[in-house]
Amino acid sequence: MWISTAFAQTPGMFDQNTLVQFLPLVLIFVVFYFLLIRPQQKKAKDHKAMLDALRRGDRVVTGGGIIGTVARVDNPEEATVDIAEGVRVRVLRSTISSVLAKPDPAAARDAARQKDETRAKAAGKE
Repeated sequence: MWISTAFAQTPGMFDQNTLVQFLPLVLIFVVFYFLLIRPQQKKAKDHKAMLDALRRGDRVVTGGGIIGTVARVDNPEEATVDIAEGVRVRVLRSTISSVLAKPDPAAARDAARQKDETRAKAAGKE
């Protein structure tokens, strides 16, 4: 006979030893999912929500480390950012890494009113 009797009598492919051998691989995948994959997906979801909520006046940091104020949101892919007095840069929204501060509408209105009063006083002295 060509086939030994011991080999021919194995119970099949999925016996208890085979399941015990795959158990560590399954456990490793579960650990990777909860420690690496799931937090990364949550972080990406939060970043997308931050970009969707981007508005004029927000102070932002770009991926290159440039800090500026959003002048306008052009379209779903681009935004115009003021990085210095009279300097505007168009950036991809995806390169904005964080929003530093959302403007307080009342505080911004008061600051603008105070700035206008200061300019009026300076113009009146001349």
